[in-house]
Amino acid sequence: MAPHSNADVFATMERDGLVPVFNDADVAITKEVARCIVAGGLSTFEFTNRGEGALEVFADFINWARAELPDLIVGVGTVTEPVAAEQAIDLGAGFVFAPSLSSAVAAVCSSRDVPYVPGCGTVTEIHTAYELGCQMVKLFPADSLGGPAFLNAVRAPCPWVRAIPTGGVEPTVASMRPWFDAGAPAVGIGSKLLPKDLVAAGDWDAIEQRIAAAVAAVEQART
Repeated sequence: MAPHSNADVFATMERDGLVPVFNDADVAITKEVARCIVAGGLSTFEFTNRGEGALEVFADFINWARAELPDLIVGVGTVTEPVAAEQAIDLGAGFVFAPSLSSAVAAVCSSRDVPYVPGCGTVTEIHTAYELGCQMVKLFPADSLGGPAFLNAVRAPCPWVRAIPTGGVEPTVASMRPWFDAGAPAVGIGSKLLPKDLVAAGDWDAIEQRIAAAVAAVEQART
């Protein structure tokens, strides 16, 4: 059984307006970043399934997070194969993100009642995702699809589409506001929110401050 209901996961993403995306082979670093995410005011964490042994790191991390950060909803991203989806869900993933759309992954997530948010780049892919039972999609790579104008154009005839742009979005009012104005419930941001140099330096105070500033920017961008 999923640790959170689908409704809770989507409501939390929409409430926060920002889903942080991160991956590191060092579980200790991942834990520190997660602490910063929560302290900065966010409630979801997408751990990308990237690199050899990523799911092993995720297994260690999510067990720790359950005890230390119980209110944090932890999911796995970059899931393109059904086996990886099954493994992530077995480990306790609260949601599954992907850069592409897979009917096989959708079936796994549906059977386990875990939110699946696939990457889509065309109206047809978005429509197919909804036919497969997805309640939300990811626009990826968002900066290469035409930006907020693309989402505006999609939602004109299909206002029910809920899409999280990821790829090229910056944690600033100027970058996020057009996406929220276009109807995005949230945005996904990785290294532009969690810079590699700050992570490598272990400057957790600076990272926490960046997250808090991003949370404030989301609020301003939505007004």
